[in-house]
Amino acid sequence: MAVTDYLERGALIEPDGPCLLMGERCYTYREVSSLVCRVANGLLAAGYGLGRHAAVLCANDPHGYACTLGIMRAGMTYVPLDFRNSSADNERILDFSDSEVLFYQSGFHEQVEALRPRLPKLRLLVCIDRRMGEAPGLQEWAAAFAESEPRVQVPAEAIAWLQAGSGTTGDFRMAMMSHRAYHAFVAFQQIWLPDPAPVMLVAAPITHAAGGLSYQVLARGGRLVLLERPDPQAVLRAIEEHRITQVFLPPTVIYRLLEQPNVREFDYGSLEYLIYSAAPMSVEKLKLALEVFGPVMAQAYGQTEVLGIANMTPAEHHAGGKVAPDARLSACGRPGLPFCKVAIMGEGNEPLPRGEAGEICVRGDQVMSGYYKNPIATRATIIDGWAHTGDIGFFDEEGYLHIVDRKKDMVISGGFNVYPAEVEQVIASFDAVRECAVIGVPDAEWGEVVKAVVELSPGRTLSAQEIIARCRERLGSVKAPKSVDFVVELPRNVRGKVLKRVLRDEYWKGRQRRV
Repeated sequence: MAVTDYLERGALIEPDGPCLLMGERCYTYREVSSLVCRVANGLLAAGYGLGRHAAVLCANDPHGYACTLGIMRAGMTYVPLDFRNSSADNERILDFSDSEVLFYQSGFHEQVEALRPRLPKLRLLVCIDRRMGEAPGLQEWAAAFAESEPRVQVPAEAIAWLQAGSGTTGDFRMAMMSHRAYHAFVAFQQIWLPDPAPVMLVAAPITHAAGGLSYQVLARGGRLVLLERPDPQAVLRAIEEHRITQVFLPPTVIYRLLEQPNVREFDYGSLEYLIYSAAPMSVEKLKLALEVFGPVMAQAYGQTEVLGIANMTPAEHHAGGKVAPDARLSACGRPGLPFCKVAIMGEGNEPLPRGEAGEICVRGDQVMSGYYKNPIATRATIIDGWAHTGDIGFFDEEGYLHIVDRKKDMVISGGFNVYPAEVEQVIASFDAVRECAVIGVPDAEWGEVVKAVVELSPGRTLSAQEIIARCRERLGSVKAPKSVDFVVELPRNVRGKVLKRVLRDEYWKGRQRRV
């Protein structure tokens, strides 16, 4: 089976039913299936197929989405390019991935033309929305090929996605995700999100988690409503207008929604799941989201290399008819699949008991096949069948998984381990704080000490003394920040994740940090 089988199943359920909607244009399953098959047949006719790589550069777009499915239907590997990437990042991804085909929007034509002389492996270019120079337009190009099912069998072990990591540590790698990994991911979602008639708002980039989450909607014959970007007002309007049942957003975007003055004026009655993931969410802001949007919050935990490790359902955000205690809200859920094993491992790769923190390790079909062209990193990450996530966590007595922090972000101050996420939760409890990052900075006596870098909500004020005092009260003097910096905006990558390495680099120039 291949990822595109989900589209075929949706087309069997209701071929003339709505599949993709953007603006005023609605594409039926029959139309989308036709375009996907034409793209696949065009790629096969050009000599491409299993084991070859093709990329797509566009914002959220129905035609761009169809191209990603057409690539996989031909047995090729899809290489997602985030439209917010710099030209240099896209060049690195295209070159390292050995991409030979590129589908792109006309708005990126100048970038593509500038990159093309430096990418000799790139042989076929197709412009998604119209002819640009030598690149034919998608409709013109695809019309020359049959809309019948391509005669190619795609094995489950074939690589469906070749995904670049989030880049928060500066270590560039590309994870190979098989069709089998996405089958496990879709099964995970079918168990977690029992939505018989899903209408999913795709506001986050479809090149990342939103794209993977969309496949379970296709499998049910549901509808995908696309927004080019997650503009807060557009998201709130779309939920009401299209009677959205589920939407995925990273916490940073949810914070922006909650800041909208009219956030309580929209009708969220259709919403079943507001899925959040990609970064820890402030418990205080999570409580506010439950108050504003209702009992619809659903947390997922995974990463580029491991799809769908744990989840928390909307019901688990409550206990005894009330909002659940902070200890549960700060968790990321429980392992969501009967065929996925999650363990907490010590430094010697030995399983640790409940309550003891160690590295989160996973084994199962949703684990990557390895890093592309990087066997050393693959062997360091997958040990005895267990994928080592680099996240530190523990299981509580109820079986909920708590992420303490990234292994590389842990601060060792005077021999004591300080997990920044714990400190960040306390700082985020201030209403005035939009987001914060805690890092270790060098100190002659302690080796390194805790520093907080804080981004305040618009128009709000807060002092460093107030932050330090609350942290000392709740966490003690070792974990409390020794200093606080206020910034207009924290540095983030294109996916919205805070780049702690950028913050740290300023303080560690000319010094050697342990990790």
